[in-house]
Amino acid sequence: MASSKPQRSPAEIEDIILRKIFLVSLLDSMESDSRVVYLEMTAAEILSEGKDLRLSRDLMERVLIDRLSGNFVAAEPPFTYLLGCYRRAYDEGKKVLSMKDKNLSADMVAVIKQARKLAVSYCRIHLGNPDMFPNWDNANGSNKSSVSQLLPLIFSEVSSSVDGFGGSGSAAGVSCPPGFLDEFIKESDFDSVDPILKQLYEDLRGSVLTVSALGNFQQPLRALLYLVNTPSGAKSLVSHRWWIPKGAYLNGRVIEMTSILGPFFHVSALPDQTIFRSQPDVGQQCFAEASTRRPADLLSSFSTIRSVMNNLYDGLSEVLMCLLKNTNTRENVLQYLAEVINKNKSRAHIQVDPISCASSGMFVNLSAVMLRLCEPFLDANLSKRDKIDPQYVFSSSRLDLSELTALHASSEEVTEWFTKNNPGKVDVSDANSDGENRLLQSQEASSSGSNLGGSAKYSFICECFFMTARVLNLGLIKGFSDFKHLVQDIQRSEDSLASLKAMQEQAPSPQLNQNIARLEKELELYSQEKLCYEAQILRDGGFIQQALSFYRLMVVWLVRLVGGFKMPLPSTCPREFASMPEHFVEDVMEFLIFASRIPKALDGAILDDFMNFIIMFMGSPEYVRNPYLRAKMVEVLNCWMPRRSGSSATSTLFEGHQLSLEYLVKNLLKVYVDIEFTGSHTQFYDKFNIRHNIAELLEYLWQVPSHRNAWRQIAKEEEKGVYLNFLNFLINDSIYLLDESLNKILELKELEAEMSNTVEWERRPSQERQERTRLFHSQENIIRIDMKLANEDVTMLAFTSEQITAPFLLPEMVERVASMLNYFLLQLVGPQRKSLSLKDPEKYEFRPKHLLKQIVNIYVHLARGDKHNIFPSAITKDGRSYNEQLFSAAASVLQRIGEDMRVIQEFVELGNKAKVAASEAKDAEAALGEIPDEFLDPIQYTLMQDPVILPSSRITVDRPVIQRHLLSDATDPFNRSHLTADMLIPDIELKAQIDEFLRSRELKRHGDNLSMQSSKATIQTTDDTPLIE
Repeated sequence: MASSKPQRSPAEIEDIILRKIFLVSLLDSMESDSRVVYLEMTAAEILSEGKDLRLSRDLMERVLIDRLSGNFVAAEPPFTYLLGCYRRAYDEGKKVLSMKDKNLSADMVAVIKQARKLAVSYCRIHLGNPDMFPNWDNANGSNKSSVSQLLPLIFSEVSSSVDGFGGSGSAAGVSCPPGFLDEFIKESDFDSVDPILKQLYEDLRGSVLTVSALGNFQQPLRALLYLVNTPSGAKSLVSHRWWIPKGAYLNGRVIEMTSILGPFFHVSALPDQTIFRSQPDVGQQCFAEASTRRPADLLSSFSTIRSVMNNLYDGLSEVLMCLLKNTNTRENVLQYLAEVINKNKSRAHIQVDPISCASSGMFVNLSAVMLRLCEPFLDANLSKRDKIDPQYVFSSSRLDLSELTALHASSEEVTEWFTKNNPGKVDVSDANSDGENRLLQSQEASSSGSNLGGSAKYSFICECFFMTARVLNLGLIKGFSDFKHLVQDIQRSEDSLASLKAMQEQAPSPQLNQNIARLEKELELYSQEKLCYEAQILRDGGFIQQALSFYRLMVVWLVRLVGGFKMPLPSTCPREFASMPEHFVEDVMEFLIFASRIPKALDGAILDDFMNFIIMFMGSPEYVRNPYLRAKMVEVLNCWMPRRSGSSATSTLFEGHQLSLEYLVKNLLKVYVDIEFTGSHTQFYDKFNIRHNIAELLEYLWQVPSHRNAWRQIAKEEEKGVYLNFLNFLINDSIYLLDESLNKILELKELEAEMSNTVEWERRPSQERQERTRLFHSQENIIRIDMKLANEDVTMLAFTSEQITAPFLLPEMVERVASMLNYFLLQLVGPQRKSLSLKDPEKYEFRPKHLLKQIVNIYVHLARGDKHNIFPSAITKDGRSYNEQLFSAAASVLQRIGEDMRVIQEFVELGNKAKVAASEAKDAEAALGEIPDEFLDPIQYTLMQDPVILPSSRITVDRPVIQRHLLSDATDPFNRSHLTADMLIPDIELKAQIDEFLRSRELKRHGDNLSMQSSKATIQTTDDTPLIE
């Protein structure tokens, strides 16, 4: 019978387990495991103390220190060894659980737990003080690395099979023992783990510093999220010296590249300055030679970039949300976000300095992250909007809002209100010290907004709302602007390339070849950048929808400041609304314009709140001072016209919307008038683009019966008001645009003649030919644009004059209208009409036959509405263009092109009436004889009918003449002082003198007629008497 195996004592079992865990021996025996170290000196000391050479829980730490302090051949470095100890302890712990003796098992579990804690503790000591065990640094050829040895373990803990395009990186082949990181970070005191965590954050920052959207940023991001989810990790991050970098040269780019979170926000698909560009290059990898790629390949690239960027957005928003939920770190996050915003405020400029400002990628990413933070208060009912306090604009010590242009308030008013709310703060105009003071004040305030210097408390919702509005302005909206400029650059380069290739065909040269190659390379880079913007922004429907929800909150909240969605608006603009940053509204409009041009971006969106807002403020300079901003509202509506948007949903905004039916036409007319004087040095040219949008809208609305009725009512009620001004500017623009177009056509024909003479053309220097060719294309574009605008204006005059004639026939307007029509008629059927013939008139939007029909129709419409027969006389008073023969010439052309004979007949009759009126006017002028100078209008030098005195200059003028002037310019023409029609003073005495003069001339003319008739009678009598009885 076999002898039974001797039973080991608990002390022996403990010794065996600890020797396995720590790989040490107190006996000089031949170990099969080369990693086991014989601690000879330790064994000698234990023997001298009279103890057994066995490892125990009491000797555990002593043995571990000796093992780490000794210089043993082939031994593992400290961190690797300690990590192995923990792993082996974990394995031994699983084994002892199966022991039959449960008391012994529990005792061994306690020993192993102590061994694990010891391993973790010395890992912490070693990583915090790497020089404590110096003998290991260079032993056995091991190199000291600058990256924390803990980082691969964290990577392995959070690893995934989809860690970007860079693979698993430094986590490859490394695994973390279960429970090690939890014990290392979560079960330790903050002071011991803080320096280790700070090193980890620096390493994580470095690992993504030059990584693009196609690189491995996901693993470091998950590691970051893992760390901030621990109390120690969160506290360590926000107390890191690089959480918010300090320094005299701190700017937006420095924060992006040196703060801990900055490089994570820098990860992007968008292009950046060459020295900051990340790898792999997204444009090169995904969109090189895109024109030759299959559409499916491009769609795949778009989908990949959208997916990885949303992973980034989700991860970063989780990091920030984790820190914001922690009351000990919330204030630090708000400080960081405010500092990023304040140091990058110059990103709002047209030209952005890439060295001092953070990248577009960072701010587009931050836009997406901030929108995710806003999600809890972007519910369909916007139920938490009351938590957004407008006083934040005046009282916030965090965001620098002082230099932003307000919606209506002047900078002086905003400063005054700011000072009243912040009596203890520095002057907001002190730009140099303001940022530092603001940061200090912000750091002193608690996360709930402690009452610092009298400032109010603001909820997180309020803080988040204003910060998101600022970030979107500097990020998403700026990204839209960059994309638009990029598209314009591509268009210009394509035009230049086409011109160069045309020149190369005519006169080849090496220089032209070089220029063509340079432009083709430039276009390839532009194309890559454009597709990168498309991938990250335009094709991310979720991003667009989140921004739309935020901007809906913006307009609903702003309208609440003026009493809600109702018209008319209060007569006085509330201070809170007047002081809101102008870009809040401008960004909403820019976003809506851009989103409207992205296919299906607004499908299913509820736009009623935006429509209400636009109608309320578009025609209200008392609330929105900037006319260009109100013009942007028109542009939004233009994008929403059903025939342009391609969506039937937008038609209800115009045709079934109560505020729209009541106020839309009226406010469009007001903007049309207001845009004449913007105060900008480019106002003359700006107005044509803006009025083009208004004209398209008005033409569409005229076709909607309910809007057409509203239009007629406005014309009746505002006959002497906004409608008359609108007509005046419409006529001014029509004359200018047609005149400019026709002159340019003559210039273009001269250039065509030069270029068609090939012999002479080839003799000219190459540079001169290039310049003349560029001029030719430029003239073509100008003609095309001006003609398009002129056609729109004439069309509007034609369809409105059919049903609304009274304003056209007012004394101050009728001669202006007649002069315009006569001028157009002269150009179209007069002597120079043949010189305006073009080979391809349609190319230039020049349709002379259609234009003539419209002009004649306007004549006829006004003749039909002329109840007092004043129109024929007004036609003849135009000494520059009127010629009775033009009417018969126009009638002949109309017959040839098939115009309605009834219209032609009425037009001919009008011409005959004008001819009679001209004859009568000539007789009347002859009868008046010499008119005293004091009876003549000093502007027109015509006899005054209704003399009025100008209150400032005290000069007397004719009322219709000065009223016509005031339609375009509300000033006294003699001294430029302000003047309106209601300020005119009737000159009763002079009026009586003129009436007396007219009566005397009439009596004299009547007396002369009687004398003449008497003479005729006498002659007749003499003739009838026989000479010879």
